[in-house]
Amino acid sequence: MKRFIGFIKKEFYHIFRDRRSLFILFGMPIAQIMLFGFAITNEINNVDIAILDHSKDVTTEEIINKISASKYFSINQFIEKESDIETVFKKGKVKAVLNIEKDFSKNLIKEHKATIQIITDATDPNTANTISNYVNAILIQYQKELNKEITITYQTVPQTRMVYNPALKSVYMFVPGVMTIILMLVSAMMTSISITREKELGTMEILLVSPLKPFQVIVGKVFPYIFLSIINAVVIVLLSIFIFKMPVQGSLFLLALESILFIISALALGILISTISATQQTAMMISLMGLMLPVILLSGFIFPISSMPLPLQIISNIIPAKWFIIIIKGIMLKGVGIQFIWKETLILVAMTIFFIGLSVKKYKIRLE
Repeated sequence: MKRFIGFIKKEFYHIFRDRRSLFILFGMPIAQIMLFGFAITNEINNVDIAILDHSKDVTTEEIINKISASKYFSINQFIEKESDIETVFKKGKVKAVLNIEKDFSKNLIKEHKATIQIITDATDPNTANTISNYVNAILIQYQKELNKEITITYQTVPQTRMVYNPALKSVYMFVPGVMTIILMLVSAMMTSISITREKELGTMEILLVSPLKPFQVIVGKVFPYIFLSIINAVVIVLLSIFIFKMPVQGSLFLLALESILFIISALALGILISTISATQQTAMMISLMGLMLPVILLSGFIFPISSMPLPLQIISNIIPAKWFIIIIKGIMLKGVGIQFIWKETLILVAMTIFFIGLSVKKYKIRLE
């Protein structure tokens, strides 16, 4: 037991003496969570738009003022003719043009209908769709204010209520995904270079002839990173709560246990990569390229898995990050307990055992 504890101490010394490892372990997660949290968003603010007002009456002036007063849009310029629309878009700054028809107010009073054409720059389809939705929402609100004194019998009024994220804040979607990616990549990458470092430094022979069993070597390599990754997870959760106002509706204790389980799973995967890699560079490339794309694309972080082709949906089941994102969203946003996420938890447990078992087996092969 004393040898095993000494081995763990040696691993801590290795980590704290390597400034690059410390930067990757603590600097990168904080930088990434801040960058992703602020930069990745589906929301729009102060988007430049142009106005082509053929009518120029009191009603259109009220609509323009409504749009200008919102935090979402900034009126960049007023244009005089339709031929200018393409020129405005080609300059690249204006993302939408509102084309208001002639005699807008007269048509509204006489025919009870008037048209505003929303023309968007669809080189970025998501932004174009969001702009269109926001403008429509402002126009619908104006229409309600205009018709508030008009009573129409037998009208059906649909009401939409958003649960768990009523303000539709994109940060609620991205923070759990970013937390998952950071814990997966940092944990796997750091442990993936641990055994390969021993090989490159020439100390692998000492481990091979030491009385430590393969399982003890694997656990000894993983244990320091478990402790340090838990600190990372705590920092990420605190940043999410206090900086991005991310709610935690469920149990913090359950969130901590699930995070530790995922960290161990990621570390075990990193050790597996480490045992099959000859150099630190190879291990890092495998952990970055082999994990980053699957984690981002197939975990449900950005793209809904249900919208993917069936083969990709099946492949996504072997991505540990997929199951952790389901768990963390359930705990933080929905406030669910273990009775709702026990299946995902068992899958992570099984994956962790598989990774550790395979790592021990690969390590045994190297002993022969």
